[in-house]
Amino acid sequence: MRGKRTERLIRIASRMLLGPSRQLSLTGTAANFSVSKTLISDDIEIISEALQSEGVGKVVTDRGRSGGAYFLPSPSAEYRMDKLKQLADKLSVPERLLPGDLVYYTDVLFDPDIASFLGFTMASMFDPQKPTVVMTSEVKGIPFAFFTAYALGVPMAVCRFRNRPSDGPAVGVHFPMSSGEVRTMYLGTRLLGPSSKVLIVDDFMRGGSTSAGMLLMAREFAASVVGVGIFISSPEPRKKAVTDYSSLLTLNVKNGVPKLSVSDVISR
Repeated sequence: MRGKRTERLIRIASRMLLGPSRQLSLTGTAANFSVSKTLISDDIEIISEALQSEGVGKVVTDRGRSGGAYFLPSPSAEYRMDKLKQLADKLSVPERLLPGDLVYYTDVLFDPDIASFLGFTMASMFDPQKPTVVMTSEVKGIPFAFFTAYALGVPMAVCRFRNRPSDGPAVGVHFPMSSGEVRTMYLGTRLLGPSSKVLIVDDFMRGGSTSAGMLLMAREFAASVVGVGIFISSPEPRKKAVTDYSSLLTLNVKNGVPKLSVSDVISR
């Protein structure tokens, strides 16, 4: 199936874009298109340069004996900042302020275009840690976490606040809230193992209780946590149950108006 080079470039690019972080064998691809491995390497270099020029991601190549390459969705720094600033402005209106100095963002996280951008951004931040599973809690964080897992090419594990028979056997952990209430979350026993490298992703952090609960859950499975990524964090209270985390946006409330800004970790 030698075909024209233009068609081959398009087909290789489509395979990478549809399967982010999933390695494409150079040897197998060369055999598939009846061309040399060197020619496939040249094709992938062209694709990588084009994708980076578009600011959507990069192709990572393993030049060892396995000889593979994969596409990592990674918005460029300029595009990332512009998009996050637009999102911050969209959320910084009085109509979005909720009781308790919270902000309404459900419509944003359930917009696939925005959720995919947020997930791809988070994935690019934690790809060096090579997580093997993304963990989140129900409900609003699921779209964000799902696209993070998709971009990393790993499964997602959802901690629930009510054990469902359809989830099978589950582990339950109790964790304290900042209000003093003790809550329980559950995770199916088949979703994590002692060799799992967990990236915790959640939609909002104030005191960090939910993220701390997920840290406890990972510990119950003897899994290691490689990072904690948050969509929106609040600077108050300063003392949080989780201290090591990275957020995309920061929420402040001034004179009854939510003011969101791009977090320092992004704007550096």
